[in-house]
Amino acid sequence: MQQLEDIIKYVSTKNKRNLFTFLTGAGLSSESGIPTYRGVDGIWVKGTQFHKPEEFGTFKYFKEHPEEVWQYSLFRKKMFQNAKPNESHYELVEIENILKDRFHLITQNIDNLHRQSGTERIFEIHGNNREIKCSNGCKEIVNLPEEIKGKEIDEDLTEREIELLKCQSCGSWMRPNILWFDEYYDEKTNKKFSSLKIAKNSGILFILGTSGATNLPIAIAETTLKYGGTIVDINIEDNQFTALIKDKKNKIIIRKTSTEALKMIKEIIRNTYLTL
Repeated sequence: MQQLEDIIKYVSTKNKRNLFTFLTGAGLSSESGIPTYRGVDGIWVKGTQFHKPEEFGTFKYFKEHPEEVWQYSLFRKKMFQNAKPNESHYELVEIENILKDRFHLITQNIDNLHRQSGTERIFEIHGNNREIKCSNGCKEIVNLPEEIKGKEIDEDLTEREIELLKCQSCGSWMRPNILWFDEYYDEKTNKKFSSLKIAKNSGILFILGTSGATNLPIAIAETTLKYGGTIVDINIEDNQFTALIKDKKNKIIIRKTSTEALKMIKEIIRNTYLTL
């Protein structure tokens, strides 16, 4: 694809502060067996047995039903534990190895697969499932105790697990370090300002496996466009990013799977850097 080759070469030859940024969502992990959130079989489409996801996936609901939310969170933890990084994750690692400090990855995924595959320059804007924090706000973010394992969906918490999931400072419930529907992005958990700064300095932003249904990813794309960067929308169907860039000149739309597109991008970047 000549347009893609031209823009990658152009960005490569600019100031080294001009970044190659990759924004990933749940679609990237679907090949690892993790359901997307809003696809046909998505977690938030099916929801839970009794509640709509927009009700269940909230801090308000957690405060009222902490054990139920933790049961569901540990069910997802087991799902993530059984998943392995797929080709797309490893293609991104290879691209990072070529670009080094000019590479940044911003992900909405909480499944840790990017880290497992070896990606280092990563910003997890929806948090992650390996950490917890006090629901009362009085303690730093800490790792989920190793004693606490993934569970089946109908498996209750043990007394020991409940003890481990209480804040040592105030006795309140600890909560997953993730972003819920009724919460706002911040820097401490969600790297809001860091990711927007990266977007500002991105000569090219590749969007992979995300529909743009939450506001920070859209703001990241808007910021890249505002400061003259190019958006590359890589998804198997149109989405909210497609709508954002439809009238823009600095855009490329690729309707391939993430793995297919990343293999192509890697080769273009590799060939470009060999000639610099």
